[in-house]
This record gives sequence, structure tokens and C-alpha cells, in this order.
Amino acid sequence: MKTQPSKNNHDQRILMGNEAMGRGLVEAGVTLAASYPGTPASEILLAVVATAKETGAAIHAEWSVNEKVAFETALANSYTGRRAAVAMKQVGLNVASDPFMRSAYLGVKGGLIVISADDPGPHSSQTEQDSRFFAMFAKVPVLDPSSPREAKEMVRQAFELSELYELPVMLRPTTRVCHARQNITCETPQVLERPAHFEKNVRRWCATPQFLRELHRELNGKIDGIAAELEFYPAFTPGDGSHPGTCLIASGVAFAHTWDLLEELGLLGQIDFYQVTMPYPLNRDFVKEVNRIYQKILVIEETYPVIELQLANGRVQGRRSGAVPNQGELTPEVIRPILEKYLDLPIKPAAAGPQGDATRPTLCAGCAHRAALYAIRETFPEGIFPGDIGCYTLGMNLGAVDTCHCMGAGLSQAAGFYHAFAASGDGDKIPTIVASIGDSTFFHAGIPALINAVFHGARIILVILDNATTAMTGHQPTPQVGLTAAGAPGHPVLIPELVRACGVGFLRECDPYEVLEFSAVLKDADQYCRSEGGGPAVVIAKHACMLDREARQSQTVYDMCITDCVSCLQCLENFECPALTLDEATDKVVIDGVRCVGCGVCVHACEAGAIEARAKE
Repeated sequence: MKTQPSKNNHDQRILMGNEAMGRGLVEAGVTLAASYPGTPASEILLAVVATAKETGAAIHAEWSVNEKVAFETALANSYTGRRAAVAMKQVGLNVASDPFMRSAYLGVKGGLIVISADDPGPHSSQTEQDSRFFAMFAKVPVLDPSSPREAKEMVRQAFELSELYELPVMLRPTTRVCHARQNITCETPQVLERPAHFEKNVRRWCATPQFLRELHRELNGKIDGIAAELEFYPAFTPGDGSHPGTCLIASGVAFAHTWDLLEELGLLGQIDFYQVTMPYPLNRDFVKEVNRIYQKILVIEETYPVIELQLANGRVQGRRSGAVPNQGELTPEVIRPILEKYLDLPIKPAAAGPQGDATRPTLCAGCAHRAALYAIRETFPEGIFPGDIGCYTLGMNLGAVDTCHCMGAGLSQAAGFYHAFAASGDGDKIPTIVASIGDSTFFHAGIPALINAVFHGARIILVILDNATTAMTGHQPTPQVGLTAAGAPGHPVLIPELVRACGVGFLRECDPYEVLEFSAVLKDADQYCRSEGGGPAVVIAKHACMLDREARQSQTVYDMCITDCVSCLQCLENFECPALTLDEATDKVVIDGVRCVGCGVCVHACEAGAIEARAKE
């Protein structure tokens, strides 16, 4: 099962976990890597591209329009016998769940790694779901790294396991692994001489229901075989006999935290301690051994009881027993009291955290999303505003985002709101419904929802916030920009053409910096929606992201000043630009010249007319 990497040109580098995994994919001979950006996984594909350029490896790397497309592209590559990988965050796996589930039945040829980066906490996600549970549901083996170095090493293990059993294999890092840094050994990439070859087999690749029972039986056999692999028997750190009949079992970064805490408490090497590197399928002999030997068993894992459920032992303590919290990240501060209670140690009081008022996240100074969302709320103060996933979700601070569910849901929910009000009241009293969605999210999940809204006559306004990038996850290019993940030219796919192709009867583009003009366009869109024969109206709010240096250099910059603040504070409450701050000594608003980008939009946010935008000399 093992393959040997090239032995030349080794060097040590400090790499982030995502960089280590990206490097590991190239070194292991991946030929296609696809992804849709999402924290904490965004940097993986960037590392693949960078490593391929550095080493000269021939790899197709792409930012796909969504995770489902990314998975299916990588899957077909693996059908030809070549190694492939797909990377996403945990909620991206929801989008890719359809092909993910079926790929377990049909299998693969070349190795296929599915990197699903989980976000316990969560830090930047809609859920803190556990991808290991998804792997168990799909009957796909999953590896759980505890460090960046281990994550890179597991890439090679995953490819070998995938090809041995012809199954996709999940690699499941978490935020703390993805964003930690560690010294990593870098090697010369493997060169696998595998010309693409697809062997047709409709009983497998086109499997209809009459073939699926046999494929399911084969899948169960594969999982049984993997559960017997000695390579994935949990690593054992034996105790000294001072805690007989007691053991600790941990996986992922929770193992690393537990190791450090045991060392700190002087207990490392006193208690039997196991690291599970493959939570599913849990090694069959390990399950028997643990259940036979130990009377006290504590399982520490993020985030669901995947190991616990497979041990199927009433003596196990963990999330199901309440010994480990059922939600939240297992940080050292959380794990320490769990260990103290389990091992009957003196409970050490938790250290007090830093004090101070928290500052809620807000859009950047000069962000065009702020201008668009401010105009939406001011134009339709009684409107309903379904939102979506992106920087612009922070429109909730401005009162311009009322819902946020999942990628593309804002538009579908807008249609749902419309049909609810249309069926239950006077048509003239239906509130204006304005959905907002980013350009990348529109490509990802907005197009089907827009077609559906057009077909069913939902009289809603869709504002596409087009800042020419996927800003929240690191400025990956969208299909409209016309650049591939490797920076090569691609064929641009233009949003206005897509909107027209969806059958939309009202389409206008406007720079949201022009607040009054933008508001007038919104009113025209509302009139169209309410007119005879009206339907969905689309307004494209087009202005480049302020984190793009070229964009800032190409726009007019004003000298901003406040002439006579009346201390109404409306600009702070209704506009929330971080460049506007309160001078507590005078109780007046002042402009932070370091943060201000001179966009001039805040002039419209001052009801007293005290903010001026002066042309630079």
C-alpha cells in the first residue's frame, strides 16, 4: 500500500496547515485540484497553485463555481486513474453532498481526497457541524489530523487508502489545524506516469437501482476491510499503572490540546492515552480491546460523538454522557476542567479573560456594499430584506439584512416572502422585498433561484453586489473576472448576460457610491415589480472592493471634513463607517483620517448636512 516519495531536495519550512496540505497534494502526485473558497479552507488551493509553479508539477487547479461542481470535476478525473482532490469548508460539503454520497457506492479509480475543513466554535460559519459524522453517514473513511505536519502526512496516506479500496477518502482538518503553523519537510513531488484512461462500465458508473444493492454490499465489505487496517490502529501512549482500568481517547486538535494539558499536569505517561487518526471506520480490534480492558473511558473529540458511538459502551464518558460539552470548540480552557473532574484532580479556577467592550464586525471604510445597503434601507424603510452569505451579511448592522441562511437562500426566501404576502393580502399592501447577494454567491447558488423567481412571477428586487472578487474568503476571482486560479486568462462569464438569460425583464447597473442615483434605480425597480406584467427586477451594484489597490487608485478621492456636528449621532448608528468615530470629550463625531478612504458617501448619511466632501487640491 505504501509508495515512496522522492528523496532529493528536502527542506524545512514554516507552513500554515492549509499550505502544508496543498503542498502535500502536489508532492503526492495530484493532477487535478478543485475548490470553492470558504474559511477555514480557502488557502489550500492557493498552496497547490504556488507549489505547482515552484516545482513545475503539471496540475489543473480551479476555483469552481460551487462545491458540488468542484467535487464532480475531481471525481471524473479520478475515474481516469489519476489522483484528484477537492477542498471546501464543512458547510460546503452540504452543497457537495449529492455526489459525495453516491461516490461511496460507485467508488473511484485514481485516488480522490475530499478535504472538508471543519469550524468548531464556530468562528466563521453557519454551523459547527462535524464532517466526520457526514463521512460515517456516507460510509467514507475519514482521517483526523492534530497538526499541520500530520495533515500533510495524511494526504499521502489518504491517496494510498483511496486507491487500495477504490473509495474517496475524507481528510478533515479543523480551523486550529488549518491556520496553525509548523515546521514542515518539503519534498520533490512524485511523478506518477498515469495517462488518463476511462474504462466504460455502465453497471458501475451509471448504476441504476438494480445494481445498487450489490454496490452497497461491496461498500460494506470495503469499510470492514479498512476497519481492520493496522496502519490506522490508534497510536498508544501507555501509562505507568497508577491509573488502572482508565484511559483517554482523543482525536484531531483535541488530542494535541489534551497531550499538552497532561504534560502540564504531570500526568503524561501515567494514564493510557490513545490518538485516533481514523475516527471512521474505527479500528475493529481497537474497539474490542478498549471495551475489554477499561472500566473508565473518556473520549475527547470535536464536534459530534463519532468515536463514542462506535465504541457502543455504556462506560464511555464524553459528549453523550455530558462529561464533554455538546457544543463549542474544545480549547485547552474547556478540556482542562474535563480532565480534572474525570481524574479526580483539584479543580483549578479558570483564568479571567481580558475585559473590555467588544467591537462588532463591520464593513470596511469605503465599502460599496455599505452604500448599496444604506440606500436600500433608506429607499424602502418598511421593506423586507433577505440577505446571503458574504461580507454584505454585515448589512444586518445597517438594518438592511433581515435573514441569512445559506448560500443563495436570500433570493429564494425573497420569493417565499412575496408569495406569502401576495396570497394573504391586498396587492398594493405587499411590502417591497429586496434580496441582496454577492457576485461570487450569485454564480455559486443564485442562478437557479433567480430562474425559479422569474418562472413563478415573484415580484421582488434582487440587488447583486458586484465588487469583482470573492472578498470575504481572500479575493479569489469570480468567473466574470476572467482569471483562473493559476492566474491564466479564462473566458469571462458576465453577470448581466446571465441575468437576461434567466428571463429577467428589468435590469439596471449602477455605482452605489452614487447614492441618490442608486436610490432612484431602486424605485424604478419597485415600480416595475408592481406594474402589470411585472416580475423580478435586478439591480447590479457595481463597484470594486476597497481592498483592491488598483480600485482605490482609479476612483475619485475627497478630503472629508465635518463642519458643525450637532451630536445627533445618526451617522454612527445608521451608516456605521469605521472612519466615523465619536470624540467622547466633545460628544461630536470626527473623521479618522487614517481609516477614511475619501469615498464621500457619508455625506448622504448626515441629516444635518455637517459632513462635506471637498475636492482634493
